[in-house]
Amino acid sequence: MFGYKRGAFTGAVEDRIGLFERASGGTVFLDEIGEVSPAFQVKLLRVLQEGEIRPLGSNRTRRVDLRVIAATNRNLEDEVRAGRFREDLYYRLAGMTITMPPLRDRIGDIPVLARALLDKAMAHLGKRVDGFTDEALACIQAYHWPGNVRELTNEIQQMLVMCKEPLLGAELLSPRVLRAAPVEDEAELDLLSGLDGSLKERVESLEARILRETLIRHRWNKSRAAKELGLSRVGLRSKLERYGLEKEGYVPEGATLN
Repeated sequence: MFGYKRGAFTGAVEDRIGLFERASGGTVFLDEIGEVSPAFQVKLLRVLQEGEIRPLGSNRTRRVDLRVIAATNRNLEDEVRAGRFREDLYYRLAGMTITMPPLRDRIGDIPVLARALLDKAMAHLGKRVDGFTDEALACIQAYHWPGNVRELTNEIQQMLVMCKEPLLGAELLSPRVLRAAPVEDEAELDLLSGLDGSLKERVESLEARILRETLIRHRWNKSRAAKELGLSRVGLRSKLERYGLEKEGYVPEGATLN
């Protein structure tokens, strides 16, 4: 970051300009600033406060004029109170702060973001699909994504690699995502309140939902789903035919997509 002089350490056979000096007149982006060491914090404070750097092995300072943008997933105010981050450096960096909520707090953005990440993955892998099934998007939105965009990016790339259908289905998702359930305690009441018709019709509608949810979790492996539900394969097949259930995005042999 600060450069070094020839002979400053073993292997330093020539002078090397550091990134701060190279970026003078422009912008430096420092990712995960909350992870840097106390020693680096002191040096960075000098850059921001004095506009100076000193290359390793040199007794002279050099002037730099640059803009610094920093990002972190930590609460730096908490880090300052805990003594892990310098208060003076924090206020130098926090001239303008933009807070980006985690994915779990902006569920409505996930479908748009997932589509953009899918477009990027298709361009990178050279493979094209038509998008996501509704079931897949519902599962993606139910998951809390502790790894945020990086985790979502990785998940979509894996789905695309494994996909053999025109749409990315929920069965392609990792088990941890498939197991995700709504956080709200009222989720079961919301499910029941959305059912209409007579008692028989509501029970059948609920049964169909349980069948589909179980098949999705087992990646449409009918043997495993039947075992979990206490059904024979013939019994499960009969119920699937009765409710017209099939894997979303599945195209029967001989059929065509419009």
